[in-house]
Amino acid sequence: MDHQTDLEAAASAVPPDLPGLPPAALVEIAGFALRRARADGPVIRALNRVGGGIEARYAGLPPAARRALEQGLGEMLEQVYRGAAFAGRHPKMPETGNWAHGVAVAAGGALGGVGGIGTALVELPATVALLFGAMQKIAGEYGFDPAADEVRLTCLDIFGSGGPGTADDGVNTAFLGARLTLNGSGVQALVRQVAPAFAAVLGRKLAGQVVPVIGAAAGAGINLAYLSYYRDMAHIRFGLQRLALRHGIEPIRTQYEADVARLIAR
Repeated sequence: MDHQTDLEAAASAVPPDLPGLPPAALVEIAGFALRRARADGPVIRALNRVGGGIEARYAGLPPAARRALEQGLGEMLEQVYRGAAFAGRHPKMPETGNWAHGVAVAAGGALGGVGGIGTALVELPATVALLFGAMQKIAGEYGFDPAADEVRLTCLDIFGSGGPGTADDGVNTAFLGARLTLNGSGVQALVRQVAPAFAAVLGRKLAGQVVPVIGAAAGAGINLAYLSYYRDMAHIRFGLQRLALRHGIEPIRTQYEADVARLIAR
């Protein structure tokens, strides 16, 4: 069954008691639900199968490394958030295709894995910034300003909404249709809220890179898998936001959740 057939089947299976939405919106929502159901690709599924071992390896990282990850992540996210405003508005920033982000994160993951945990920690901020930038680019594809406060806040929130291999549906309904602007203390509060969940996600990534040389191949593969996952989440979040602005938050949220539940139950 091809992608279009999947979408048509998902849209045709809409229960009659759900809020009425135009057929085009139903097909879009079905596509986002299908994207969520398929977001965890082969690398993520492989990580899940050995999840206990990865968590044990992360727990076995040097205490200083774990503290650096957990305590430094908030500052890193805030710097990425603020830097993304400059990058999004800079008139000389070149247009890049999706391939450019893929090449960059794969190269970063490989280089980060060459020397084990030491080089992996050095590589981490650049990878986080690349993931953030990839999500901003997708926001632009849905008609949003990539440098806008609400777009960058949504990107931050995506980092805190579960992660690869989790059961989270990728949607924080407070961000659907929202026009949010936070002051500095508000951004810091959001960063503190996001950081613990994202630290766990990054811990799994680092655990796959701690073996020198072997970690280079693992780092490249994991980075590409994470890039694919966060791109999918950005498509879902910004696509649903656009629909919510047109049709209201509640019918979009209800339809999306019903479609995801139906696909997962198959």
